[in-house]
Amino acid sequence: MKIKTNHLVFALTVSCLSLAASTYAQQPVIPLYPGVAPGSENAKQKEVSFVNPDKQTRVRNVTQPTLTAYLPERGKANGTAIIVAPGGGFTHLAMEKEGSDMARWLQARGVAAFVLKYRLMDTGTEEEYRERAAAMTRATQPNSTAPATQPAPNPARRQAIEFAIADGAQAVRLVRQRAAEWGVAADRIGLMGFSAGGMLTMGVVMKDDAASRPNFAAPIYGGATNGLPVPADAPPLFIAVASDDPIASVSSAKLYLEWRAAGRSAELHIYSQGGHGFGMTKRGLPVDGWVERFGEWLQIQGLLKTKE
Repeated sequence: MKIKTNHLVFALTVSCLSLAASTYAQQPVIPLYPGVAPGSENAKQKEVSFVNPDKQTRVRNVTQPTLTAYLPERGKANGTAIIVAPGGGFTHLAMEKEGSDMARWLQARGVAAFVLKYRLMDTGTEEEYRERAAAMTRATQPNSTAPATQPAPNPARRQAIEFAIADGAQAVRLVRQRAAEWGVAADRIGLMGFSAGGMLTMGVVMKDDAASRPNFAAPIYGGATNGLPVPADAPPLFIAVASDDPIASVSSAKLYLEWRAAGRSAELHIYSQGGHGFGMTKRGLPVDGWVERFGEWLQIQGLLKTKE
């Protein structure tokens, strides 16, 4: 039987696209805890995934935390692992520009990346969430007249922060426990986070727990010591922020100074423009190059192979 060439090409193209889509969607997802996350036994909210007007995927009402693994090819793997915590003010998670986009960048460079979906506040109905999200957006604009601080923790937010930090610590423990399985060195496990994910990152770093402390960390426009003393064995930090960020510019600079005053290693990049939440989005500004600077820092730390 004779098959027309154009029909065959079309069929092959559809098949390849379907395979690519299937591969894209089938990253391994690992539950963070064996059962229900401790403290969330009575949680009633249902997880919701949606797309923002900026066409970015978000998720809210998370009660069952997970890690999504982006493992490099065996021949490219360099033994380094990085857990990536997206931001979103503990009301949602920016799963692409601060999650999967970052993970794929790392994966392509031989790093085993794990996107952390951590627990969040109950944001109620869609209308209630949108009102809260609109207020957050206004507060994070460079020309905002809102106070240049994170919102004061109410009981629900305070609990969400505590749960998020607990999830971050458990993520480090889990990756360290299963390091051999994933081709990772147990002493080359890092934690990075954006905005609220940066707060999670520093919350884990500041814990007095060797089993969950990352070997290096990267709080991106978020995170602080909150007045706690810098641990004597504090890991090296990479910090990036925009000067016109009304939330994290001052605290990021202070974090760098506190780390240096304690005699610990830190690198800080402050860009004049970029606002809050630039993530992996390209804006045609110098801030777009922050991730390349991060790659260079990883090379200096011996965590990423230099270009041949």
